[in-house]
Amino acid sequence: MLKTATLVVFAVTLSGLCFAQQDKSKRPSPPAQAQCTLADGKTITVDYSSPRLKGRKVGGEVAPFGEIWRTGANEATTFVTTANLSAEGTDVPAGSYTIFTLPEQDKWTLIISKVTGEWGIPYKDDYKSKELGRVPMQVSKTASPVENFTISFDQSGGCTLQLSWGDTQASVKFTEK
Repeated sequence: MLKTATLVVFAVTLSGLCFAQQDKSKRPSPPAQAQCTLADGKTITVDYSSPRLKGRKVGGEVAPFGEIWRTGANEATTFVTTANLSAEGTDVPAGSYTIFTLPEQDKWTLIISKVTGEWGIPYKDDYKSKELGRVPMQVSKTASPVENFTISFDQSGGCTLQLSWGDTQASVKFTEK
């Protein structure tokens, strides 16, 4: 009986380890990265998982309006900067952060959190006290529908973070301090 229990525990542990080592690129929302290089060679790097729209609507079934969204899928989206930055009056010291967004019909807000290493949801009540800041984003329509949630940077004149999905693009410019 003891040998059977030991074998069951071993099998469960081994299958858990195998699952943890699974290739993340095969997930329905695979990992992706966006990076911006500043004039002095310092960088901003965003690591996220890219969900697919699959017929759903941004602001409805995904990234619902009025609710804090994890800005991607799976693990929380990370924002790492090797430079001291500023965005819309919010100072962002060099370091590692997690980003969330608060989407609304005509405006989005970028939430920069000092809490790192967590799963993407839920946004816990005590996170608000650990926020670095909330930054307003510009919202526009995309030229054509974007099926795969995409984070990118427009590097003309700085590093403008762009979140594109469906027919929505939300953006905010980061400048080096």
